[in-house]
Amino acid sequence: MYSFGRDYRQSAAVTRAREAGTRIPELQNGQSTLGWPEYQQAQLAVIFATLFVLPRKYKANESERVDFATLEEAHRLTSAQMDIYNWLADESPDQFTLVKDLPSLTKVLNAWEGDPTATHPVGLVLSMEGAEGVSGPAELEEWWEQGLRLIGPVWAGTRYCGGTYEGGRFTSEGLHLLENMANLGYTLDIAHMKEEPALQALDRYSGAIIASHANARALLKEDPSQRHLTDTVIRSLVERDGIIGVVPFNRFLLSGWKNTDPREQVTLEMVVDHIDHICQIAGDALHVGLGTDYDGGFGWPAIPLELNTIADLPKLAQPLTTRGYSPEEIESIFSGNWQRLLEHTLPA
Repeated sequence: MYSFGRDYRQSAAVTRAREAGTRIPELQNGQSTLGWPEYQQAQLAVIFATLFVLPRKYKANESERVDFATLEEAHRLTSAQMDIYNWLADESPDQFTLVKDLPSLTKVLNAWEGDPTATHPVGLVLSMEGAEGVSGPAELEEWWEQGLRLIGPVWAGTRYCGGTYEGGRFTSEGLHLLENMANLGYTLDIAHMKEEPALQALDRYSGAIIASHANARALLKEDPSQRHLTDTVIRSLVERDGIIGVVPFNRFLLSGWKNTDPREQVTLEMVVDHIDHICQIAGDALHVGLGTDYDGGFGWPAIPLELNTIADLPKLAQPLTTRGYSPEEIESIFSGNWQRLLEHTLPA
């Protein structure tokens, strides 16, 4: 929305038509997979809506507008994205609404219990990916008051801890951040953490912990950035009653996959492989969900063969059923586990 002006009130087809003949799909690593009509088709009632800023040294092209070099820039860009979500909810309340507490969550979910052919607002639970926009405890309180409910301290690697591209253990500043987050009631997201800081966080953080979008490293031939979860981290997350959002992104399912490779190489069966790996470690289906990260830096065709947009996510039910998962377990994977987390963590 911020970098390319995508309007998620429109369908993915409208966005694709608008961007035809431009460099946006190339710069975004694919065509859009998202739009409000697709949310309705999938009966996708609630999403984690991300605030993300990019360290400037990892900027890939000049069209990227969320890059920062100073903490002041990071804060300004994060605030600008918060403004977009507020504008979206204010401008189109029939399509999107902010979910900040249990009453607003209940209102959204109850609306979807009615006529399945009717349309309903999609709930946005605000999540920060990379906490460089937070300068201290006072700001954490400000973000909480604005509706932020989940924080992933790191993306590439920050002053808080190591991430996908650099760094290691939590710093003293990072540990202080964790303490203040827990005091306010934030859910901690360990996505993008390397194993060492992830285990530190699982050992020290007193609040709820998730990995919003990460796969099982054991099923990947290579993971040079150490971006995905080792079995040790998965076990620790399960012990903490955490939830892992599996990412249906081809390169996170088949190491080294490129957009020019045959799409037939990656299917929903491979997504189920990661879901099943987590469930086998956990001994149940209560600790895994979907964390698509769609339009978070990739789109079609970099998604499994059976998927064209997010409207196709319900197709996962068939391979899960074939693999032996019950309707109740599939419901937990699709929605129940994330709903349980929100019901336990959102303020009353």
